[in-house]
Amino acid sequence: MEVIIHGTGTMASIVAQCCKEQNISVSGFADELSVEIGDIIIDFSHYSRIENLLKFAISKNIPLVLATTGYSQEILVKIEEASKKIPILLSSNMSLGINLIQDILEKITPLLYASYDIELIEKHHNKKIDSPSGTAKTLLETIEKTLMNDMKRKYGRVGVEKREKNEIGVHSLRGGTIIGEHSILFCGNDELIEIKHTALSKKIFAEGAIQAARFLLGKEPNLYTMKNIFNK
Repeated sequence: MEVIIHGTGTMASIVAQCCKEQNISVSGFADELSVEIGDIIIDFSHYSRIENLLKFAISKNIPLVLATTGYSQEILVKIEEASKKIPILLSSNMSLGINLIQDILEKITPLLYASYDIELIEKHHNKKIDSPSGTAKTLLETIEKTLMNDMKRKYGRVGVEKREKNEIGVHSLRGGTIIGEHSILFCGNDELIEIKHTALSKKIFAEGAIQAARFLLGKEPNLYTMKNIFNK
């Protein structure tokens, strides 16, 4: 497997190091792809570059792992359209732990919702520009899909206002060098259930992206997620 790494920042360097440790060839780094050729592209760049990346990947018929967050709904539609021509794996978080938490939420949310209030807290470093995080949005979508009720996202709390039952509180913290932490709280009478994931290094995301790349090779055009890997 020969990997093109799209991006030149910290995560791109970590992906390159992980590839070296696993004896995977890296054909190059690129922010603007033009002459790079490889078996698969791993994208850890910036959401503003996605349209050129999709055009390049389609023109060269190269599978694409998208590990960047911050996409608008309009861009997500374009990614879905591109996946009809090439295999694309899209994930807001490449770690095994976060994806297993999604499975847990699908099982317990319908059982707990009637008696528990749901709050989500996410923490990241002070250089992260999107808020809430892509992972937080994915976890929220997972919760909402399991419930028949229309859920209302409440971003932060300020002023004098009683909490509504159908709210999901969403709280984003930014500071220091926090890699990433996501907590889902089910708050009941005299009881608190907390599901929490803490990333201790960025390496878990790089290794997950490489695992996704291995999975995607040879697949038919489609839009895949990390869940496809763990349920294969």
